[in-house]
Amino acid sequence: MTERQCSRPIVIVIDTQSQESRLRPRLEQATEHDVRTVRNRESPLEAMTTPADTEGDGGVETSAEHSEDSALTSTTDTAAVSETARITPSAVVLELDRPGDIQSLLQRVHADLPAVPTIVTPHEGSERLATVALRADATEYVPTERDEDPIDRIVSTVQSKTSGRSDDGDSQYHNILATELPDEAFVIGEDGTYLEAKVRPESADLYTVPADELVGTTLEDAFPDSVAADLQDCLDRAIQTGGVRSIEYQTDTTDGRRQFEARVVPIDERIQGRRAVVWLARDITERVERERRLRSRQDQLETLNRINAVVRQVIETLVEAPARDTIEREVCEQLVDSELYCGSWIAERTGDGRLSYRTGAGDAETILECVRDCTGEYENPVAQAARTGELRTTNSITENESLPGELRAAAREDDVRSGIVVPITHEDATYGVLTVLASRDDAFSERERAEFRLLGETIGFTIMAVKNRQLLFADSIVELEFRIDGGDTFCFDLSEQYDCTGLLEWAGTTSGGRLFQYVTVDGLDGETVLEEATTHESVEECRLIHDGDERCTIELRLTRSGVRTLANHGSTIRDVTVEDGVATCLIEVSQDANIREIAEALTVVYENAELVARREVDRAVRTAAERRSRILDELTDRQLTTLRLAYYGGFFDWPRESTGEDIAEAMNISPPTMHQHLRKGLKSILGEFFEDSTGTGTSTD
Repeated sequence: MTERQCSRPIVIVIDTQSQESRLRPRLEQATEHDVRTVRNRESPLEAMTTPADTEGDGGVETSAEHSEDSALTSTTDTAAVSETARITPSAVVLELDRPGDIQSLLQRVHADLPAVPTIVTPHEGSERLATVALRADATEYVPTERDEDPIDRIVSTVQSKTSGRSDDGDSQYHNILATELPDEAFVIGEDGTYLEAKVRPESADLYTVPADELVGTTLEDAFPDSVAADLQDCLDRAIQTGGVRSIEYQTDTTDGRRQFEARVVPIDERIQGRRAVVWLARDITERVERERRLRSRQDQLETLNRINAVVRQVIETLVEAPARDTIEREVCEQLVDSELYCGSWIAERTGDGRLSYRTGAGDAETILECVRDCTGEYENPVAQAARTGELRTTNSITENESLPGELRAAAREDDVRSGIVVPITHEDATYGVLTVLASRDDAFSERERAEFRLLGETIGFTIMAVKNRQLLFADSIVELEFRIDGGDTFCFDLSEQYDCTGLLEWAGTTSGGRLFQYVTVDGLDGETVLEEATTHESVEECRLIHDGDERCTIELRLTRSGVRTLANHGSTIRDVTVEDGVATCLIEVSQDANIREIAEALTVVYENAELVARREVDRAVRTAAERRSRILDELTDRQLTTLRLAYYGGFFDWPRESTGEDIAEAMNISPPTMHQHLRKGLKSILGEFFEDSTGTGTSTD
């Protein structure tokens, strides 16, 4: 036999699915030992202890040199055959990656070949594989995908065992765990004494005590009493049950307090005469922080979804609300009933600038009283929002040093951490402010504020719509007459300069928010009026509609207007006349309208606006038949005939079923005459609705 044949072989066990061993070619070059490959079959021990030249195709692969030399072996030497009938390997290398295969095979090898060193060499190591190797008494653990060359470690282990050298038990475990150690590993005795300590170099700077100085100290020396007690309890349970235990704990480092996760593995052999465990510790601070942020984002998303649902529910309620008081009460109650908020109330500004409480819900009574009674130089967020019309948010109320002490004390008593104040507005009208309180710190994120901003605008629009509905269907209304002296808009300046009179025909806002007015001017020609309007700062655009020597009608697009302000407060404008720089404005409001609020809103646009008369007026009730008769009375026979022929002939359909020429031919008149009758008839009908029903009140197309 050759020298290589005479040495005991190194046996590499590979997975049944593997094509070839990753380690075998390099190991053959690095050692004089024969290297054999055995597939991990049902019973691989027989294959790894059978001479290679008698195995045939039984699953053993040998080096080329061994195959050639084996043919020269004398088969007549029965003694040699007897000696080689069973071969004890010099080492068994497990090139496996599945924990179950590693554990079961190590148990069989140690039972049948107790003196043979075993080396676990997975392709990609892991803490789990290292623990399996440790528990199954592997001699060495060497992942192949590491910076350190695994061949050197394998050869060194084989040489130390075959030469009679052996590591003591604690060093063996220390070597295995150091290979797979995430951050730190210890061998700790059953009494909590550190027997071995190993820390990765890149983590060493975090520790206040060097690893080598830990040996001989105890858990009680290294940790506070409560933490040390938990760690000792985990160690005791691992030894008592013989199973791997896990525990998470915190410790102070040079980088502050950090979180660790440990796996505690009991050791079967006694270390320095005592029971012991291997303590694998991993720094999981960053993972814990990521999980915390993820949970926080999930909580925020869940909260936002709930907020969206609450806002949608509130908006649906607003659609059916019959009155402003009902709207406000329902909003506050539903917000508190959602359990997202602990208090909610609505207030409005009075004539003297103070806040008047209207309605509310929830148990935050102490902070409400504090806000009501708050005086002096400090202006609380509720008052700020009411004055400016801007949304206000205050987070961490109890710790906010900018807030008065009594307000923070009230917040602590009511368990209020955050608050938001939302203006209730529609266009330029502010109907009050909605205050919402929460027991969560930083409750009102940007997305949440956006939801509440929408809610405030929706409440404002609904209040305006309710006011208009109440006015439209009321049998009895209130007529208000205002005198406005010296406004700075176009009609005031024009009437004062040219001694003319301006009469508002109609004002309205388009869906795009553009404000239009149609004004008839008496006493001035259209060319002059158009020229003055073009250069006036309050006019954005203008167009001449009708022109005459001393009378014209002009269309104006204005930057601002008191007419719009009145309409946003649920008023119907009956008449506006401007003469000599003074306007007389006649409006209608419902019986329960807040007249002071309307007057204050008008003074925002016109400084010298004065309420000069208030009259209660009963409306004449007309049936549909009476209204139809009145319309027909306004039409001539030719106009009525033209409208009927056009309607029934499909002139108003799209596409048209009849043209203007078809209608004119049926009436035996010229097309221009037919269009004249048609337009006059339509104007009479539309005038009945627009002029008699709504006066000059604004509308939205």
